[in-house]
Order: sequence, then structure tokens, then C-alpha cells
Amino acid sequence: MTDRSLMEELETKTTSDRAPRQSREQSERPKVWQPASLLPEPDQQPGYAYRWIRVASAGKSDGQNLMSKRREGWEPVRIEEQPQFNGMTDPDSRYKDNIEVGGLLLCKAPKEMMDSRKEYFARKNQAQMDSVDNNFMRESDSRMPLFREKRSTTSFGSGNR
Repeated sequence: MTDRSLMEELETKTTSDRAPRQSREQSERPKVWQPASLLPEPDQQPGYAYRWIRVASAGKSDGQNLMSKRREGWEPVRIEEQPQFNGMTDPDSRYKDNIEVGGLLLCKAPKEMMDSRKEYFARKNQAQMDSVDNNFMRESDSRMPLFREKRSTTSFGSGNR
């Protein structure tokens, strides 16, 4: 047997032993069912932040919450701005031209204003934390410190050989 015929025989044998190649479509993972989210996600428009705001709870109107959010800068989103919500809104809604789902009204506000709001609350939170720390540390005494630096040592053998 020549080298050439031996190579051809080996090649035929190995190609017939191989598993058939699978395309990407065949090896794709099966789709997994997930429950639908309670609140649909709006299409994000540049420069705006979106939020669902409570306008009713347990069947009772909550106008006070809506008015406080409106004073913060949130304004209701009109149905024309988010056409994918057509037919999804509550039929008994008091806000016919807006998007209400389950007592929650979709609202938007300028992103700069919401970033400013976030910074305001971060500063307020930090001031409260500093106040608590200062009040706690005021009680500290050098003879009985509230925090003691704990140190541990590790030694290996006696050192004499």
C-alpha cells in the first residue's frame, strides 16, 4: 500500500466517523417562558427619565401623591408619545389622554432635573451620616475609646536553630 492510498483511506475513515456539523440555528438554546412584567417598559426618549407614579391605591384615588410628584417636576406622558401603550391602559382611568396601568401613571421629567434631585438627596444623606458619626464620636474618651485598633501578630517557630 502506498502512502497516498493509506492517507485517502484514513481521511475517508475519519470523515465518516465525525458527527455531522451543526449550524448555529440548530445549536441555539430553546426559548424559555417568563411571566410578563407587571409594568411595561416605555421607549426611552433622550433627555428624559421615566417613572411610574401612584395615582390610586386599593381603589382609592391618591391625588396628594400625584400633586407632590408634579411639584418635583414629573409630568404625565401622553398616549401619543408612547403609541405601543395603545389599548393597554385602564378603561376606567381618570387620565384618559395619559398612560395609566393598575393605579400607576407613567410620567417623565428632564434628566438634568432628576440628576440634580439625586445629588440633593445624596448630599442630604451624607450630612445625616456625618451628623450621626459626629454625635457618636463625641461620646468617645481616650481612656475608653469606642473604637480600638486591634492588632494581631503571627510568629513562626522559635527562631533559634
